[in-house]
Amino acid sequence: MARALRLAEQGLFTTTPNPRVGCVIVADGAVVGEGWHVRAGEPHAEVHALRAAGERSRGATAYVTLEPCSHHGRTPPCADALIDAGVARVVAAMRDPNPQVAGHGLELLTLAGITVQTGLLEAEARELNIGFISRMTRGRPWLRLKTASSLDGKTALRNGASKWITGPAARADVQRWRARACVVLTGVGTVRADDPQMNVREISASDMATPRQPLKVIVDSRLSTPPNAKILQGGAFIACAEADYLRRTALEAAGAQILELPGADGRVDLRALVREFGQQGINEVHVEAGATLNGALLAAGLVDEWLAYLAPVAMGHAARGLFDMPELRDMADRRRFELLDLRQLGDDLRLRMRPA
Repeated sequence: MARALRLAEQGLFTTTPNPRVGCVIVADGAVVGEGWHVRAGEPHAEVHALRAAGERSRGATAYVTLEPCSHHGRTPPCADALIDAGVARVVAAMRDPNPQVAGHGLELLTLAGITVQTGLLEAEARELNIGFISRMTRGRPWLRLKTASSLDGKTALRNGASKWITGPAARADVQRWRARACVVLTGVGTVRADDPQMNVREISASDMATPRQPLKVIVDSRLSTPPNAKILQGGAFIACAEADYLRRTALEAAGAQILELPGADGRVDLRALVREFGQQGINEVHVEAGATLNGALLAAGLVDEWLAYLAPVAMGHAARGLFDMPELRDMADRRRFELLDLRQLGDDLRLRMRPA
Protein backbone atom coordinates (compact mmCIF):
# COMPACT_ATOMS: atom_id res chain seq x y z
CA MET A 1 0.00 0.00 0.00
CA ALA A 2 2.90 2.35 0.69
CA ARG A 3 4.10 1.70 -2.85
CA ALA A 4 0.59 2.36 -4.18
CA LEU A 5 0.54 5.70 -2.37
CA ARG A 6 3.88 6.67 -3.90
CA LEU A 7 2.50 5.78 -7.31
CA ALA A 8 -0.60 7.88 -6.65
CA GLU A 9 1.64 10.86 -5.92
CA GLN A 10 2.81 10.72 -9.52
CA GLY A 11 -0.55 12.26 -10.41
CA LEU A 12 -0.25 15.00 -7.79
CA PHE A 13 -0.24 17.79 -10.38
CA THR A 14 -2.41 16.29 -13.10
CA THR A 15 -5.49 14.33 -11.97
CA THR A 16 -7.86 17.18 -11.09
CA PRO A 17 -10.82 17.03 -10.74
CA ASN A 18 -10.31 13.31 -10.12
CA PRO A 19 -8.59 11.90 -7.01
CA ARG A 20 -4.96 10.73 -7.03
CA VAL A 21 -4.97 6.94 -7.00
CA GLY A 22 -2.31 4.22 -7.17
CA CYS A 23 -2.64 0.45 -7.48
CA VAL A 24 -0.25 -2.48 -6.94
CA ILE A 25 -1.13 -6.08 -7.82
CA VAL A 26 0.66 -8.86 -5.94
CA ALA A 27 0.71 -12.59 -6.74
CA ASP A 28 2.70 -15.22 -4.83
CA GLY A 29 4.47 -12.53 -2.81
CA ALA A 30 5.72 -10.60 -5.86
CA VAL A 31 4.51 -7.40 -7.54
CA VAL A 32 3.13 -8.35 -10.95
CA GLY A 33 1.53 -5.05 -11.97
CA GLU A 34 1.22 -1.46 -10.87
CA GLY A 35 -0.17 1.81 -12.12
CA TRP A 36 -1.56 5.20 -11.22
CA HIS A 37 -4.19 7.58 -12.50
CA VAL A 38 -2.59 10.29 -14.63
CA ARG A 39 -5.44 12.59 -15.65
CA ALA A 40 -9.22 12.76 -15.96
CA GLY A 41 -10.61 10.90 -18.94
CA GLU A 42 -7.72 8.44 -19.06
CA PRO A 43 -7.63 4.91 -17.56
CA HIS A 44 -7.68 4.65 -13.78
CA ALA A 45 -4.89 3.19 -11.66
CA GLU A 46 -6.48 -0.27 -11.47
CA VAL A 47 -6.73 -0.56 -15.25
CA HIS A 48 -3.04 0.31 -15.73
CA ALA A 49 -2.05 -2.22 -13.06
CA LEU A 50 -4.26 -4.97 -14.51
CA ARG A 51 -2.87 -4.42 -17.98
CA ALA A 52 0.66 -4.72 -16.63
CA ALA A 53 -0.18 -7.89 -14.71
CA GLY A 54 -2.09 -9.62 -17.49
CA GLU A 55 -3.08 -13.22 -16.67
CA ARG A 56 -1.13 -13.00 -13.42
CA SER A 57 -4.02 -10.92 -12.02
CA ARG A 58 -6.09 -14.11 -11.60
CA GLY A 59 -6.07 -15.06 -7.92
CA ALA A 60 -3.91 -12.03 -7.02
CA THR A 61 -4.34 -9.27 -4.44
CA ALA A 62 -4.88 -5.67 -5.57
CA TYR A 63 -3.78 -2.90 -3.23
CA VAL A 64 -5.47 0.39 -4.18
CA THR A 65 -5.38 3.73 -2.39
CA LEU A 66 -9.10 4.46 -2.93
CA GLU A 67 -12.17 2.29 -3.27
CA PRO A 68 -12.53 1.14 -6.91
CA CYS A 69 -15.21 3.11 -8.73
CA SER A 70 -18.53 1.46 -9.51
CA HIS A 71 -20.14 3.91 -11.95
CA HIS A 72 -19.77 4.73 -15.61
CA GLY A 73 -18.12 8.12 -15.93
CA ARG A 74 -15.63 9.02 -18.65
CA THR A 75 -14.19 5.52 -18.13
CA PRO A 76 -15.82 2.16 -17.21
CA PRO A 77 -16.07 0.99 -13.57
CA CYS A 78 -12.81 -0.27 -12.06
CA ALA A 79 -14.73 -2.68 -9.82
CA ASP A 80 -15.93 -4.51 -12.94
CA ALA A 81 -12.38 -4.60 -14.34
CA LEU A 82 -11.07 -6.22 -11.14
CA ILE A 83 -13.88 -8.78 -11.18
CA ASP A 84 -13.33 -9.63 -14.84
CA ALA A 85 -9.58 -10.05 -14.24
CA GLY A 86 -10.23 -12.67 -11.56
CA VAL A 87 -8.60 -10.84 -8.67
CA ALA A 88 -9.13 -12.78 -5.41
CA ARG A 89 -8.62 -9.97 -2.85
CA VAL A 90 -8.80 -6.18 -2.87
CA VAL A 91 -7.26 -4.04 -0.13
CA ALA A 92 -8.43 -0.43 -0.32
CA ALA A 93 -6.89 2.26 1.86
CA MET A 94 -10.22 4.10 2.18
CA ARG A 95 -13.79 4.24 0.97
CA ASP A 96 -14.58 6.72 -1.79
CA PRO A 97 -16.44 9.79 -0.41
CA ASN A 98 -17.99 10.37 -3.86
CA PRO A 99 -21.75 9.71 -3.43
CA GLN A 100 -21.72 7.93 -6.80
CA VAL A 101 -19.42 5.30 -5.26
CA ALA A 102 -19.56 5.49 -1.42
CA GLY A 103 -19.24 1.78 -0.73
CA HIS A 104 -20.90 0.50 -3.91
CA GLY A 105 -17.57 -0.47 -5.44
CA LEU A 106 -16.64 -2.58 -2.42
CA GLU A 107 -20.14 -4.08 -2.40
CA LEU A 108 -19.81 -5.18 -6.03
CA LEU A 109 -16.48 -6.83 -5.28
CA THR A 110 -17.90 -8.63 -2.26
CA LEU A 111 -20.93 -9.88 -4.20
CA ALA A 112 -18.53 -11.27 -6.80
CA GLY A 113 -16.83 -13.37 -4.12
CA ILE A 114 -13.75 -11.18 -3.78
CA THR A 115 -12.30 -10.68 -0.29
CA VAL A 116 -12.35 -6.98 0.58
CA GLN A 117 -10.45 -5.08 3.28
CA THR A 118 -10.27 -1.34 3.98
CA GLY A 119 -8.39 1.02 6.28
CA LEU A 120 -4.75 0.18 5.53
CA LEU A 121 -2.76 3.47 5.60
CA GLU A 122 -6.06 5.33 5.46
CA ALA A 123 -4.69 8.50 7.06
CA GLU A 124 -1.99 8.79 4.39
CA ALA A 125 -4.54 8.15 1.64
CA ARG A 126 -6.83 10.85 2.99
CA GLU A 127 -4.01 13.39 3.09
CA LEU A 128 -3.18 12.69 -0.54
CA ASN A 129 -6.75 13.51 -1.62
CA ILE A 130 -7.72 16.00 1.05
CA GLY A 131 -9.13 18.43 -1.52
CA PHE A 132 -11.22 15.80 -3.29
CA ILE A 133 -12.58 14.60 0.06
CA SER A 134 -13.40 18.18 1.05
CA ARG A 135 -15.33 18.78 -2.15
CA MET A 136 -17.26 15.53 -1.85
CA THR A 137 -18.15 15.91 1.84
CA ARG A 138 -18.39 19.71 2.31
CA GLY A 139 -19.24 20.89 -1.20
CA ARG A 140 -16.19 23.12 -1.31
CA PRO A 141 -12.47 22.72 -1.95
CA TRP A 142 -9.63 22.61 0.56
CA LEU A 143 -8.27 26.14 0.93
CA ARG A 144 -4.55 26.45 1.65
CA LEU A 145 -3.18 29.88 2.57
CA LYS A 146 0.47 30.68 1.87
CA THR A 147 2.31 33.57 3.52
CA ALA A 148 5.94 34.68 3.44
CA SER A 149 7.05 36.96 6.22
CA SER A 150 9.84 38.13 8.46
CA LEU A 151 10.14 36.73 11.97
CA ASP A 152 8.18 39.74 13.24
CA GLY A 153 5.29 38.87 10.93
CA LYS A 154 5.82 41.44 8.18
CA THR A 155 5.19 40.79 4.48
CA ALA A 156 6.42 44.02 2.89
CA LEU A 157 7.87 47.39 3.75
CA ARG A 158 5.54 50.35 4.15
CA ASN A 159 6.34 51.38 0.56
CA GLY A 160 5.27 47.94 -0.69
CA ALA A 161 8.73 46.49 -1.38
CA SER A 162 8.68 42.72 -0.73
CA LYS A 163 11.18 41.03 -3.08
CA TRP A 164 12.53 38.92 -1.71
CA ILE A 165 11.73 38.15 1.91
CA THR A 166 12.42 34.42 1.58
CA GLY A 167 15.20 32.65 -0.33
CA PRO A 168 15.26 30.47 -3.46
CA ALA A 169 14.58 27.17 -1.67
CA ALA A 170 11.39 28.48 -0.05
CA ARG A 171 10.20 30.05 -3.30
CA ALA A 172 10.80 26.78 -5.17
CA ASP A 173 8.75 24.95 -2.55
CA VAL A 174 5.89 27.39 -3.13
CA GLN A 175 5.90 26.47 -6.83
CA ARG A 176 5.16 22.84 -5.98
CA TRP A 177 2.22 23.82 -3.77
CA ARG A 178 0.91 26.00 -6.58
CA ALA A 179 1.31 23.15 -9.05
CA ARG A 180 -0.86 20.74 -7.05
CA ALA A 181 -3.68 23.27 -6.68
CA CYS A 182 -6.62 23.66 -9.03
CA VAL A 183 -6.89 27.41 -8.38
CA VAL A 184 -4.40 30.10 -7.35
CA LEU A 185 -6.36 32.84 -5.59
CA THR A 186 -5.18 36.38 -4.92
CA GLY A 187 -6.57 39.84 -4.23
CA VAL A 188 -6.60 42.94 -6.37
CA GLY A 189 -4.29 44.69 -3.91
CA THR A 190 -1.56 42.16 -4.62
CA VAL A 191 -2.19 42.45 -8.37
CA ARG A 192 -1.89 46.23 -8.33
CA ALA A 193 1.13 46.30 -5.99
CA ASP A 194 3.24 43.45 -7.41
CA ASP A 195 1.80 42.70 -10.88
CA PRO A 196 2.43 38.95 -10.36
CA GLN A 197 1.96 36.21 -12.95
CA MET A 198 0.73 33.65 -10.37
CA ASN A 199 1.58 30.73 -12.65
CA VAL A 200 3.64 27.60 -12.06
CA ARG A 201 7.25 27.87 -13.15
CA GLU A 202 10.74 26.81 -12.11
CA ILE A 203 9.69 23.17 -11.59
CA SER A 204 12.86 21.20 -12.28
CA ALA A 205 13.07 18.28 -14.71
CA SER A 206 13.57 15.91 -11.78
CA ASP A 207 10.14 16.80 -10.43
CA MET A 208 6.87 15.31 -11.55
CA ALA A 209 5.63 16.76 -14.82
CA THR A 210 3.18 19.64 -14.47
CA PRO A 211 1.74 20.39 -17.92
CA ARG A 212 -1.38 21.80 -16.24
CA GLN A 213 -1.52 25.38 -15.01
CA PRO A 214 -3.98 26.10 -12.19
CA LEU A 215 -6.78 28.57 -12.83
CA LYS A 216 -6.03 32.11 -11.68
CA VAL A 217 -8.73 33.92 -9.71
CA ILE A 218 -8.67 37.51 -8.43
CA VAL A 219 -10.93 38.84 -5.69
CA ASP A 220 -11.67 42.38 -6.87
CA SER A 221 -14.86 43.91 -5.50
CA ARG A 222 -14.99 46.90 -7.86
CA LEU A 223 -13.12 45.60 -10.92
CA SER A 224 -10.06 47.78 -10.41
CA THR A 225 -7.66 45.19 -11.91
CA PRO A 226 -5.58 46.86 -14.66
CA PRO A 227 -6.42 45.31 -18.06
CA ASN A 228 -2.67 44.99 -18.77
CA ALA A 229 -1.95 43.03 -15.56
CA LYS A 230 0.34 40.06 -16.12
CA ILE A 231 -1.99 37.72 -14.25
CA LEU A 232 -4.56 38.09 -17.05
CA GLN A 233 -2.18 36.62 -19.62
CA GLY A 234 -3.54 33.23 -20.59
CA GLY A 235 -6.87 34.04 -18.94
CA ALA A 236 -8.12 34.54 -15.41
CA PHE A 237 -11.34 34.85 -13.44
CA ILE A 238 -12.24 37.96 -11.46
CA ALA A 239 -14.76 37.71 -8.62
CA CYS A 240 -16.42 41.06 -8.02
CA ALA A 241 -19.29 42.56 -6.02
CA GLU A 242 -20.43 44.95 -8.72
CA ALA A 243 -19.52 44.91 -12.41
CA ASP A 244 -19.19 48.38 -13.92
CA TYR A 245 -19.96 47.97 -17.63
CA LEU A 246 -16.92 49.78 -19.01
CA ARG A 247 -14.48 48.11 -16.63
CA ARG A 248 -16.04 44.71 -17.27
CA THR A 249 -15.81 45.17 -21.03
CA ALA A 250 -12.14 46.19 -20.83
CA LEU A 251 -11.21 43.28 -18.60
CA GLU A 252 -13.11 40.74 -20.69
CA ALA A 253 -11.28 42.06 -23.76
CA ALA A 254 -8.03 41.40 -21.85
CA GLY A 255 -8.99 37.75 -21.29
CA ALA A 256 -10.77 37.87 -17.93
CA GLN A 257 -14.02 36.12 -17.05
CA ILE A 258 -16.16 37.97 -14.52
CA LEU A 259 -18.05 36.39 -11.61
CA GLU A 260 -20.52 38.64 -9.77
CA LEU A 261 -20.80 37.48 -6.17
CA PRO A 262 -22.00 40.45 -4.08
CA GLY A 263 -21.73 40.16 -0.33
CA ALA A 264 -21.98 42.43 2.67
CA ASP A 265 -20.51 45.96 2.67
CA GLY A 266 -19.94 45.92 -1.08
CA ARG A 267 -17.40 43.10 -0.89
CA VAL A 268 -17.21 39.74 -2.62
CA ASP A 269 -19.10 36.94 -0.88
CA LEU A 270 -16.15 34.65 -0.20
CA ARG A 271 -18.29 31.76 1.02
CA ALA A 272 -20.26 31.90 -2.23
CA LEU A 273 -16.98 31.95 -4.13
CA VAL A 274 -15.67 28.74 -2.56
CA ARG A 275 -19.07 27.09 -3.07
CA GLU A 276 -18.81 28.03 -6.75
CA PHE A 277 -15.35 26.47 -6.83
CA GLY A 278 -16.83 23.25 -5.46
CA GLN A 279 -19.54 23.21 -8.11
CA GLN A 280 -16.88 23.62 -10.79
CA GLY A 281 -14.90 20.57 -9.63
CA ILE A 282 -12.14 22.48 -7.84
CA ASN A 283 -10.39 20.33 -5.21
CA GLU A 284 -7.61 22.55 -3.85
CA VAL A 285 -7.26 26.34 -3.70
CA HIS A 286 -3.85 27.92 -3.09
CA VAL A 287 -4.02 31.49 -1.75
CA GLU A 288 -1.25 34.06 -2.18
CA ALA A 289 -2.66 37.40 -1.15
CA GLY A 290 -2.22 40.43 1.05
CA ALA A 291 -3.47 41.21 4.52
CA THR A 292 -6.98 42.24 3.41
CA LEU A 293 -7.95 39.00 1.66
CA ASN A 294 -5.98 36.88 4.14
CA GLY A 295 -7.88 38.43 7.04
CA ALA A 296 -11.24 38.12 5.30
CA LEU A 297 -10.71 34.42 4.55
CA LEU A 298 -9.62 33.73 8.11
CA ALA A 299 -12.54 35.67 9.58
CA ALA A 300 -14.94 33.74 7.33
CA GLY A 301 -13.58 30.41 8.59
CA LEU A 302 -12.44 29.39 5.11
CA VAL A 303 -8.75 28.73 5.82
CA ASP A 304 -8.20 24.97 6.07
CA GLU A 305 -4.40 25.02 6.08
CA TRP A 306 -1.68 27.63 6.49
CA LEU A 307 1.77 27.45 4.94
CA ALA A 308 3.82 30.08 6.77
CA TYR A 309 7.31 30.73 5.38
CA LEU A 310 9.49 32.62 7.85
CA ALA A 311 12.72 34.38 6.94
CA PRO A 312 15.31 35.04 9.69
CA VAL A 313 14.97 38.82 9.41
CA ALA A 314 13.13 41.62 11.21
CA MET A 315 11.37 44.42 9.30
CA GLY A 316 10.01 46.67 12.05
CA HIS A 317 6.63 47.92 13.19
CA ALA A 318 6.01 50.16 10.17
CA ALA A 319 6.12 47.27 7.70
CA ARG A 320 2.94 45.56 6.48
CA GLY A 321 1.45 42.67 8.41
CA LEU A 322 -0.09 39.30 7.57
CA PHE A 323 -3.78 39.70 8.44
CA ASP A 324 -6.11 42.69 8.39
CA MET A 325 -8.63 41.75 11.07
CA PRO A 326 -10.69 43.55 13.72
CA GLU A 327 -8.89 44.23 16.96
CA LEU A 328 -9.23 41.48 19.55
CA ARG A 329 -10.34 42.45 23.04
CA ASP A 330 -9.88 39.09 24.70
CA MET A 331 -7.07 36.55 24.41
CA ALA A 332 -9.72 33.84 24.24
CA ASP A 333 -10.58 35.17 20.75
CA ARG A 334 -7.17 34.30 19.32
CA ARG A 335 -7.15 32.14 16.19
CA ARG A 336 -5.36 28.97 17.22
CA PHE A 337 -3.53 26.64 14.84
CA GLU A 338 -2.13 23.14 15.19
CA LEU A 339 1.43 22.70 13.90
CA LEU A 340 1.60 19.71 11.55
CA ASP A 341 5.08 20.09 10.12
CA LEU A 342 8.14 22.29 10.58
CA ARG A 343 11.10 22.19 8.23
CA GLN A 344 14.02 24.29 7.12
CA LEU A 345 14.28 25.36 3.48
CA GLY A 346 17.62 27.04 2.90
CA ASP A 347 17.83 29.80 5.49
CA ASP A 348 14.06 29.92 5.97
CA LEU A 349 11.48 27.93 7.92
CA ARG A 350 8.17 26.55 6.69
CA LEU A 351 5.39 25.92 9.19
CA ARG A 352 2.42 23.88 7.98
CA MET A 353 -0.61 24.39 10.21
CA ARG A 354 -4.34 23.78 10.42
CA PRO A 355 -6.97 25.44 12.59
CA ALA A 356 -6.99 23.86 16.02
